[in-house]
Amino acid sequence: MRIETYGQQLEVTPAMREYVETKLQRLERHFDRPLEVRTQLCVRKPDYVAEATVMMAGKTVHADAGAPTMYAAIDVLADKLDRLVMKVKRKRASGRRIATRSVAALLAE
Repeated sequence: MRIETYGQQLEVTPAMREYVETKLQRLERHFDRPLEVRTQLCVRKPDYVAEATVMMAGKTVHADAGAPTMYAAIDVLADKLDRLVMKVKRKRASGRRIATRSVAALLAE
């Protein structure tokens, strides 16, 4: 998994970069294929905002989160991305099951 982190009107420290990478590593467990994640950290007063775009094979997912501290915003962002990636995974799995059933029904006829 490739994670690119940059800041807008904010310097991204090595500690922030490492925190983002450790939090977003859990997205990797959902797919075998490598993911590409672009994360942007910025300040929109009074909150800190973290935004991310996850590029998977055939699908792109975007989420953003705001919180009073940058680390809290990153935590919320990681949770949102995890839910969105699971939703995409479930949709792909259900689509395959429907396709498999329709092929089996055609063969049975």
